[in-house]
Amino acid sequence: MTGLLIKERKMRFIDEAVVTVKAGDGGNGIASFRREKYVPRGGPDGGDGGKGGDVYVIAEDNTNTLVDYRYTRRHDAMRAENGHSRNCSGKGSEDLFLPVPIGTTVVDTETDEVLGDLIELGQTLLIAKGGDGGLGNTHFKSSTNQAPRKATSGFEGELKVLKFELKVVADVGLIGLPNAGKSTFIRQVSAARPKVADYPFTTLVPNLGVVDIGRHRSFVMADIPGLIEGASEGAGLGIRFLKHVARTRRLLHVVDVKPIDGSDPVENARVILNELERFSPELANLPQILVLNKIDQVPEDELNELCTHIVAELGWTGEVFRTSTLMGEGTDAVKYHLMNAIELEREREIEDPIFAEAQKARFERLEVEVRLNTEAQREAYRAARRAAREGIDLNDDESFDDSFNDDDDDGVEVVYVP
Repeated sequence: MTGLLIKERKMRFIDEAVVTVKAGDGGNGIASFRREKYVPRGGPDGGDGGKGGDVYVIAEDNTNTLVDYRYTRRHDAMRAENGHSRNCSGKGSEDLFLPVPIGTTVVDTETDEVLGDLIELGQTLLIAKGGDGGLGNTHFKSSTNQAPRKATSGFEGELKVLKFELKVVADVGLIGLPNAGKSTFIRQVSAARPKVADYPFTTLVPNLGVVDIGRHRSFVMADIPGLIEGASEGAGLGIRFLKHVARTRRLLHVVDVKPIDGSDPVENARVILNELERFSPELANLPQILVLNKIDQVPEDELNELCTHIVAELGWTGEVFRTSTLMGEGTDAVKYHLMNAIELEREREIEDPIFAEAQKARFERLEVEVRLNTEAQREAYRAARRAAREGIDLNDDESFDDSFNDDDDDGVEVVYVP
């Protein structure tokens, strides 16, 4: 039997990239004069220069990483043609379109201004405007100057240094400690197939799954890598992926009621709640649902007492569900509850303009807070890494230089096997 060797292709999941974009320069206008037989003094006929190409980003669904922009960091649109004689304008250059995943935010690094969010397939955003063409000498003809020799140069296209930030677009975000059962949950309720194994940080990148309820009812769920204590300060994978729940309407907090390491599920839940609060108070205020998972690991006569104890110790007043994601027990109740809540919220946004405006303002605050906090924590994390390498005392301001290169982040490798 002939064996078939499948070569694995490694692709890094990159959710941030800094790129330099340069729009096309405008073409120059020219000084030219009409010269024909029997027309010895035909006058000026210099054409205008063409317009330089603009630079756009466009949201596409055939990519889910910004890895290409880590290796190609400069993108230039073409310069336009100069003008021609006989009052012919130069040809404008084509616009440049840079494809990015849906959910990408574009930020101007110089002004820290958010230029826009691309959250829909095919959505475009102008990020650098091409220069206008120069004027030919035809424009400078006057009653006192019948043969002007003046023409102007084209204008330069905009040059910008931008940051692309990718956040997954989902209605529900799954949060919890590593091995709480988040990946198994999303496998149960959607077609997503994240890796599942009995060790921490099995999930290294966000996974998206469409939860189809039927009758054209569905929502998107995001499984992010498990959080650990100190994630808000850079521990584990926290600073990389906690921001990916910023766009969600609901947080699904999955708690293992019988951790294999014998730890206290109440304390485990508090770790996540504390990390959310430290990372972003606005994010911590999103509606949360508590899912007490792996109930199949607890004897039936002890289950009710244990679950009641966890809820009481946490002082939880929101919705609580009990599930066994491995066995598929209780997951349907969760997804139907989520679908109903999301639909009601969507309908209210349509019918109530005041509520819709409040929701929009909340998400805008959340976006800003998460972005600023992520950047601050990243800088602190890099500072700690450099201090560890060079033996610098972080408490000594004079001995510390906080200039870091983005390449310090090695990224996470994801293996795709056809």
